Amino acid sequence: MKRKLKVGVVGATGMVGQTFMNILEEREFPIAELHPFASENSLGKKIDLQGKSWPVAILKEGCFDDLDLVFFSSGDDISKEWAPKAVKAGAFAIDNSAAFRMDPNTVLIVPEVNGHLVTKDSRPQIIANPNCSTIQLVVALKPLADRFGLEEVRVSTYQAVSGAGQGGYDELLEQTANHTQPDPAAKMFPHAILFNCIPQIGSFNDEGFCSEEVKIMSETRKILGQQKLKVSAFTVRIPALNAHSESVWVTLNKAVSRDEVMSALSEFPGIVVQDEPKKGVYPLARTVSGQDPVYVGRVHRDLENPLMWMMWVVSDNIRKGAALNGIQIAEQIFF
Repeated sequence: MKRKLKVGVVGATGMVGQTFMNILEEREFPIAELHPFASENSLGKKIDLQGKSWPVAILKEGCFDDLDLVFFSSGDDISKEWAPKAVKAGAFAIDNSAAFRMDPNTVLIVPEVNGHLVTKDSRPQIIANPNCSTIQLVVALKPLADRFGLEEVRVSTYQAVSGAGQGGYDELLEQTANHTQPDPAAKMFPHAILFNCIPQIGSFNDEGFCSEEVKIMSETRKILGQQKLKVSAFTVRIPALNAHSESVWVTLNKAVSRDEVMSALSEFPGIVVQDEPKKGVYPLARTVSGQDPVYVGRVHRDLENPLMWMMWVVSDNIRKGAALNGIQIAEQIFF
């Protein structure tokens, strides 16, 4: 029988926090105690999980005492302050923020890709959960890297509004309900998202890259363990509610057949191949939303470069891109 754990969830009432609860329930994660944490606005609320109601608390000194594991699905500042305190109290801190991802002393984990870096023998530590768009990308790249080697990766992302949290999700629904309004107000995004595509996610640096693009490029190299890998990213916010989509160009180290590429992808854990484009079969955000795997389709070779392959990669950014990946990390450590 699996050992039951004392689990904390910071940001328990947010979109990712609620998804954590749903997946913990679905996977029958063995919980002895649940300690949901949120802001003072959520005091008095309770989280229902596995037949019990658990009161929401606020973060305070000593709140992580005796816990085995704490999931963080809050902002960078909260994680920077409180994740080290969770570890000091003897718990593993699995952090969904960007606070520790590129820290050379912190592992950045996608279990299907580099899960060997954490084991049942690991000591309590901060473990970083990668950016949502990076997670699905590296899952699709890993089988190709292992079998054929990677020379270069280029990716253009088409990211759903849920990537900006509940506020982004609600803003698209509100603008859709009032779609005849000539100039809808933009609160969560730089411009109105309805009937629009916005080539900006995060702030821009002096080289013209926005912060989401920098995350993808730097995190991909770290997770794959290839610091010299050429990675270029361009990110776009689109009016899809949930699930991120990516066009990916991969240059391999050797010439291979399409059958070899498809075999590598289809045999890899966590990937579902949907690839019959002439029949209209390829991954779609609206059907992938709510699913666990990373979906890959439209796999074809570039006409000019025989080493370059193109593919379409879609995954639920709140599930695999956040909560599920964190829970899989915990399962890797404890079970």
